[in-house]
Amino acid sequence: MPDRTTPYGAFNFLVSLNGTVGQDEPLGGFSDVSGIGTELTIAEYRNGNEPENHPRKVPGVHKVSDVTLKRGIVNSTDLWTWIDETRRIGRSAQRDVVITLRDEAGQDVQSWILRGVVPLKYTGPTLAGKGGGDVAMEELTLSAEGIDFEASA
Repeated sequence: MPDRTTPYGAFNFLVSLNGTVGQDEPLGGFSDVSGIGTELTIAEYRNGNEPENHPRKVPGVHKVSDVTLKRGIVNSTDLWTWIDETRRIGRSAQRDVVITLRDEAGQDVQSWILRGVVPLKYTGPTLAGKGGGDVAMEELTLSAEGIDFEASA
């Protein structure tokens, strides 16, 4: 039985893009991560001589959901460099991206490892001259071929 019964907060996490800027050298953290998930397709099949009148459910291929990262714009070209690499060299620009949930003390709790990731979509900030306290935000949607899960010891 686990020692902890209180769910972890969703506000303490790390994103490692495994590029020129790694987990140990953050140039600007992400404020939001959404869309982590996987889905299995199910095929229905029934033999003509089955004793019961219902199909079997046969697991098929799986797919990984697109993951969206949001952050305030900082003086960094790391995302643009990766997008440009993907446009120029295609599949060779794939990376593994690691999203790690942390507890209140900053200790790693669990990680989602996205395999074979390329940037799918970039959305720049909404800019307005009216002033105010809004932060200029950028959004990057990632497309992954696979996903793994690791619980920290």
